[in-house]
Amino acid sequence: MNSPNPHDPLETIEVHRILDASANRAREGLRVVEDYVRFVFEDAVLTRELKQLRHELADCLAVFGSRALLSSREAQHDVGTSVSTEQERDRPRISAVVAAGFKRTQEALRSLEEFSKLAVATQATQTSPRADRSAAVPESLEQLRYRLYTLEKAVLLGVRSRERLKDVGLYVLVATACCPGGLEATVRGALKGGAQAIQLREKERADRELLALARSVRRWTRQAEALFIMNDRPDLALLSDADGVHVGQEELSVKDARRIVGPDRLVGVSTHNLEEVRQAVLDGADYLGVGPTFPSATKQFREFAGLEFVRAAAAETTLPAFAIGGITPENIAQVLREGAGRAAVSAAVCAAENPTQTSRLLRKALQGAGTADGEFAKE
Repeated sequence: MNSPNPHDPLETIEVHRILDASANRAREGLRVVEDYVRFVFEDAVLTRELKQLRHELADCLAVFGSRALLSSREAQHDVGTSVSTEQERDRPRISAVVAAGFKRTQEALRSLEEFSKLAVATQATQTSPRADRSAAVPESLEQLRYRLYTLEKAVLLGVRSRERLKDVGLYVLVATACCPGGLEATVRGALKGGAQAIQLREKERADRELLALARSVRRWTRQAEALFIMNDRPDLALLSDADGVHVGQEELSVKDARRIVGPDRLVGVSTHNLEEVRQAVLDGADYLGVGPTFPSATKQFREFAGLEFVRAAAAETTLPAFAIGGITPENIAQVLREGAGRAAVSAAVCAAENPTQTSRLLRKALQGAGTADGEFAKE
């Protein structure tokens, strides 16, 4: 059948019945996912994207008329209501519910896209504004489906990122030139004081030398059960068995970094404004660097996003985000007041006379003033 016969009411009703059922499935699946990112993630970026998609779907469906869809509904005679599988009842974790919601919606959108072409063919025989509007519906539904694929990646990768980085608050960035006490002593001291992630930021070394250094940092962090992140170099992150790579706005994209390090390693990205935050979330970044917050002793910036950006980013997304730029034990309270719960520091620890004690002060501030010292490594 190439198109429904416009003079055959039964054929038209059958198409409308399929559209109605698929529309219900799509709306239901979208609501499941939206409820998750709204009430579990509490993420404004993803909630807004899903809500917008749901409203655009409603606009597409309005072309066919709610009366026509409702009049075709025969739920009590639907043979599919009594058919189910074991997989449909298997939801061991909340993330499995979300994954199923995405798949349900994607399948429904595909069905809507295909059968809407038949409805469009019927309406094309009529002269009305609705017929003109309906011609664009199949393509619009296709684009909604593609956008949903992007959101699926962002949400499901976000589940893993939040779980993996749940307890990581203090992130220390190191470079040989910034560590007068020596790189190994600084890294080990920071880890002893409570740092949970170390990033190696060496810009001037030859690749072989840098790889050897990265493997040393990997060994030290592994002994402390801490994360090791390589700055800018996904190839060396892979070769040194780092836990991930961090890229800036001028370096490789999240997509390209992921192609090198694979699906299991972390990919972090620096952000300096809300548009970059939103894009990083949709790109599937595992975490964000948010800043620069204050003037830094290790990196020069033309302008500073400041505390206002820290506050805005905290309100925009709950993806793990580390405030960065000039943060010290003396000013970290200001950062925490803006809603940040994580911090990335460099000079504060690297140039400290006692990296362990400085790390301990920072970690204690992040955990709360009442945290017992006994929960941290002792000197």
